[in-house]
Amino acid sequence: MISDSIARQGSWLFRRRSYVILGFAPIFLFVATQPEPIEMHFGALADSLYESACILLAFAGLAIRAATVGFVPAGTSGRNTQRQIAETLNTTGLYSLTRNPLYFGNAVTMTAIALFSQDVFVVLLMLLFQVVYHERIIATEERFLGEKFGHRYADWAARVPAFFPRLTGWVPPALPFSLKNVLRREYSSFFAIVAIFFTLDQVREVLAERHTAIDPAWLAALTGGAAVYVGLRWLKKRTKLLKVVGR
Repeated sequence: MISDSIARQGSWLFRRRSYVILGFAPIFLFVATQPEPIEMHFGALADSLYESACILLAFAGLAIRAATVGFVPAGTSGRNTQRQIAETLNTTGLYSLTRNPLYFGNAVTMTAIALFSQDVFVVLLMLLFQVVYHERIIATEERFLGEKFGHRYADWAARVPAFFPRLTGWVPPALPFSLKNVLRREYSSFFAIVAIFFTLDQVREVLAERHTAIDPAWLAALTGGAAVYVGLRWLKKRTKLLKVVGR
């Protein structure tokens, strides 16, 4: 059956979801060899504003993830890649607006990165990839959740859209917000965003603009992002400061 095939593909993608986006690296690097269209046609200020908007959009996607994981209990909404895990069914907070707020947040960030390339082909390719990618992973997760939670999941799924959030029906989170939970789970995403934008900008500066000097602002951003990553990773691995009982 087609649904079984999609679920199998989704299971394969689920186990590798941390790395599949790397397949876009050669495309982004090729595009980075070309001059920036916005700067060519509208000037440096317009280009800077556009790039800033893309960066803000990417972090908006991360904020959606933070607003999701900050309220969830342990055993749900994790970064596990080997198997599906769901000790409880999340239906409150952002899960009352969309069944997949984490993937929606990811999509916002990935789209922002594609927009940063200033290449229509890259943006369209990224959007197409996300449709195929998220459809299959979500299909796999829905099968797992349906089998585990039965009618409770079916009733919730009937009310809440699968991907794009609805504007009504908000249900307050069942648990208080935990900043520690966000810091423990999302520090790698934060640094990944900083590192990707730094790389794309600097590669274009070198290959297209022939500028070999690193922009001090970008260097400061990368250094700060790396410091946050190393610091939070050390706290997570070596201490219990970011550990919250039940989260």
